[in-house]
Amino acid sequence: MSAPDEIHQVVILPPEIEAARAKVRRRRSIALGLGLALFALTFYLLTIIKMGPALFDRAL
Repeated sequence: MSAPDEIHQVVILPPEIEAARAKVRRRRSIALGLGLALFALTFYLLTIIKMGPALFDRAL
């Protein structure tokens, strides 16, 4: 294999910036998780509503 054309430098950021970025990532992850849960719950409820009362009137 050939060597890469350019070597990327690793930049070490101060702990304050890393903490701020981690906080933003955590908030974004929580927001995405809540959005996904709300999306799934919406489909679940719409399915139950669309089935209507017949859902509870079936033979076991």
